[in-house]
Amino acid sequence: MIRVKLQYEWQLQPGGGQGVEPILFRVLYAVHSAGSLAGAARQTRLSYRHVWGLMGKWERMFGKPLVKLNRGRGAELTEFGQKLLWAEQLVQARLAPELESVGQEIERALSHVIEASADRLVICASHDLALAQLRERLARSDRQKLDLRFLGSLASLAALAKGQCNIAGFHFAEGMEQAATGMFRRYLKPRQHQLIGLATRTQGLMVAQGNPKAVCDLSDLTRKDVRLINRQRDSGSRVEFDELLAGAGIDPDAIEGYDTEEYTHLAVAATIAGGMADAGYGIRAAAAHYGLDFIPLLTERYYLAFRSDSRDEPQLAGFIKLLRGKELREILSAMPGYGTAITGNFYDVNQALPLRRAAPALASST
Repeated sequence: MIRVKLQYEWQLQPGGGQGVEPILFRVLYAVHSAGSLAGAARQTRLSYRHVWGLMGKWERMFGKPLVKLNRGRGAELTEFGQKLLWAEQLVQARLAPELESVGQEIERALSHVIEASADRLVICASHDLALAQLRERLARSDRQKLDLRFLGSLASLAALAKGQCNIAGFHFAEGMEQAATGMFRRYLKPRQHQLIGLATRTQGLMVAQGNPKAVCDLSDLTRKDVRLINRQRDSGSRVEFDELLAGAGIDPDAIEGYDTEEYTHLAVAATIAGGMADAGYGIRAAAAHYGLDFIPLLTERYYLAFRSDSRDEPQLAGFIKLLRGKELREILSAMPGYGTAITGNFYDVNQALPLRRAAPALASST
């Protein structure tokens, strides 16, 4: 089996295109979290001398200090060091899913030549941290081949309807079933599709640590001193956010940054952490990942849809068994804002997306 892993590189120009060592960003993050060079050395399993030398080398290369040493109080990143770390985190949040998707596309193209690819389960899904972690665990153990592509909820369901994937992941807020029904049921047919619950998630407003702009609710987004970073238009989070604004009687045109978009929860969180925006709508787990404050607004259900007649096919059946097992629940329990009330339960389309406004009851786990 051929595996393709695409990577990017930071380069300093001019000067021959000196490549920045990836370990630098690991050390910067460790200094930020540990608050000392000694603590950073322990976290990265490097010698103190190595960490000290690395900082000195790249401070000379950048021409700016990265770390400020405080007598008796450890160390902290300088403003430039903070911005550099944020930039790397934002690149990862934006590019990592895209690079992985392209790598898998190359793998699929090659597999047609050198091996059969029928055993690869293709999942198109709205961005989710638990799914990403599950994929990583499976890749390390080589138990099941997952081709996970992060798209918006609507784009994922459209791909399922066109036969371009085996599973589509989508989500919508509890109490907003009617808003989701009109859009999502264009692609989901009660006689053709079935759903299985992945998790519940808490969505809300992510703001900078300490909430310096004192954002308390949606109305604060209309203030001139508050900049929003939004999700893309075909995402389930954007659907929810627009519904929340409509319910609060808020005109999107009154929000600075409403038309500025990112494609993942982590990219929104990274943008706020770097000071490029003051608030964004997303999941609690993404806020926690970047140390942001979080204002909960609602609970949503994340479902995985598939064709009913494919449920017993070996690859799909194996993945469903995984969704209903202990490992996924362990992943969810470690992620802030995730819940297991629907995890592993089967639903038909009418239960999850009722035509009448009524909250769906939890289905049987059989």
